[in-house]
Amino acid sequence: MTGRVLVIVPTYNEANTVRKMVERVRTAVPPADVLVVDDNSPDGTGQIADRLAELDEHVHVLHRPAKAGLGAAYVAGFRWGLDRGHDVLVEMDADGSHQPEELPRLLAALEGADLVLGSRYVPGGRVVNWPRYREMLSRGGNVYTRLALGVPLRDATGGYRAFRADALRRLDLDDVTSQGYCFQVDLAWRAVRSGLRVVEVPITFVERAEGTSKMSSAIVLEALVRVTGWGVARRFGWLRGVWSRR
Repeated sequence: MTGRVLVIVPTYNEANTVRKMVERVRTAVPPADVLVVDDNSPDGTGQIADRLAELDEHVHVLHRPAKAGLGAAYVAGFRWGLDRGHDVLVEMDADGSHQPEELPRLLAALEGADLVLGSRYVPGGRVVNWPRYREMLSRGGNVYTRLALGVPLRDATGGYRAFRADALRRLDLDDVTSQGYCFQVDLAWRAVRSGLRVVEVPITFVERAEGTSKMSSAIVLEALVRVTGWGVARRFGWLRGVWSRR
C-alpha cells in the first residue's frame, strides 16, 4: 500500500450503479476511502450514497449544487482528499466501466511512479462490448493527442488513474478548466510537462450495462478544439525557440 488512498467517484444519475461500485471498491481495497462526488442527481444517487456513508466510515459524499462537468467534479474531489491528508487519489467511473478489482494493480505500479494510467491500449489492455465506432473514436483521439502534444502515452483520455498527492499539488489545479475527456488529456499532459513519472498499466474497460452514457458531441468537440489549441501553442513555442537560437 502507498499510504492513505481515496477513490473519487463522480456521479450524475447513477442510482442503479453507485451502490455496487462502492461495494466493489471496498472489497477490492478494504483500507481505501471512497468519495462519491454527486452533482445533485435528480434520480436520488446522492441520497443512496449518503446511506452508504452512514453504514461505512470509509465512504464519504460530496454534494455539489448542480451538474458542472467531470473535470470540476474531480478537482473538487482532489481538493477534498488533499485537505484531509490522503496520499493517493484515484479517479474511477461510477458506471462499472472501470473494474475496482484491478485497482491493486494501479496502486502497485504507483510505487515507482507519480501517476499511473489504467490503459486500454497497451499490451494486455482491452475493451469489452464497446460499439466499434466508439472504440475507433477513442483510439483516433489518442493518436491525435500523441501527435499534437508529443506525449508518449497510449491512453491519455482514459479515466481510470491514480495520482500521488505530491504530484497533484504540482499540477496547478487552480488553472484547470477543461471538462470531459479533455480533462483527462489536460492532466496527463501537465504531468508529462512537469517531469512527473507517468506509467501505463493494462486494464479491461467494460461498456456500461445500465444507465446512459455521458458522452456527447459537445465533449468530443471540446477535446478536439482544446487539444488542437495546445498543440499549436506547443509547436509555436518550439519554433520560436529555434528561431531565437539562430
